[in-house]
Amino acid sequence: MDDYFERLKKGSLKLYALEKELPPEEAVRVRREYMEMTTGAKLGSVGSFTMDISRAVKRNIENMIGCVQVPLGVAGPLKVNGEYADGSYYLPLATTEGALVASVNRGCSAITQAGGADVRILRDGMTRAPVFAARDVLHAQEIVTWVRGHPDEMREAAESTTSHGRLLDVVAYVAGTSVYLRIEFDTKDAMGMNMITIASEKVAGVIERETGARLVALSGNMCTDKKPAAINFINGRGKTVLAGVRLSDSVIRTIFKTDAESLIEVNYRKNLLGSARAGSLGFNAHAANIIAATYIACGQDPAHVVEGSGCITTAEKVEGGVYMAATLPSVQVGTVGGGTGLDTQHECLSMLGVDGGGEPAGAHAKKFAEIVAAGVLAGELSLLGALAARHLAQAHRDLGRG
Repeated sequence: MDDYFERLKKGSLKLYALEKELPPEEAVRVRREYMEMTTGAKLGSVGSFTMDISRAVKRNIENMIGCVQVPLGVAGPLKVNGEYADGSYYLPLATTEGALVASVNRGCSAITQAGGADVRILRDGMTRAPVFAARDVLHAQEIVTWVRGHPDEMREAAESTTSHGRLLDVVAYVAGTSVYLRIEFDTKDAMGMNMITIASEKVAGVIERETGARLVALSGNMCTDKKPAAINFINGRGKTVLAGVRLSDSVIRTIFKTDAESLIEVNYRKNLLGSARAGSLGFNAHAANIIAATYIACGQDPAHVVEGSGCITTAEKVEGGVYMAATLPSVQVGTVGGGTGLDTQHECLSMLGVDGGGEPAGAHAKKFAEIVAAGVLAGELSLLGALAARHLAQAHRDLGRG
């Protein structure tokens, strides 16, 4: 052990190279103890975990020293009437925010009492957008013309890199001599960023060869990945999902201690008008809360909460109650690849019946997206109800989170 510490200290052995000399478990332990020695921090809790780290160090993380634990709760049962998710589910939520799970749980109760949330996926396509440099604007037009006229060549190139993905569309955008191609793929049960990056590189090679365009970057930020963007808000990225429920006056009174008119006014003045006045790209109460907690629990990339937060929540008066809906333009989820194979995350996916690949391919990811959307709707209902009844601060005080 001392020999490894001395070599790490001298720099003759790099932290990332420990796995080349030691089994994964031992490499992680040595690295953690070296961090304790270097920083003076005690990392005993970080070193206590049940995860199979041999997979993690190969696929999910570098310079691993242990695991950070996040409390995991469940909300439900939540009745979902989707094309892929049709039944009652307990939603796993990993969070350190007190009162969140209780709030979502209340929304689940309202939805279930109302007969369930109706959920539909409007479109499904993950994007990558390389940027090319043209010689001048005439050349830029030539590149766009070639792209529009040769979909088969681009599709053949893209699909030669994967047995799962399928190229759906390529849309060109131009700014001076910069040409951006927003390439969209069906990635089946994978979230698919690795898949489509490799496929996009192949497509870019064909475009360079055929048009003389110069590839500047494989991502030109019109994808748009992990950043707020109007293009995702309007066109969608990943899965565009709608979830709606009709709540009766009696359910609103019993569960939320308010009435339909108050719910509608809070939604209008807060979610719609307030968001517009602020210039927000999200017109919702706290969709990001449910998305982040579900993504962390289920091995999704939590950075995609950025796109997921671009949700529009609507409330309309109907006879005998209110119709509430959540529109999520960009739900980016997968049930294979990434963090979905880690032990605890895989268990959370299995609670929802979406672990691994679906039959047919893509069915599990779609089912998961429908459940996420219904969970967001539950969270929106509960927070709007608390605000309408002026119970929000009291709920936090009662749960000891004031």
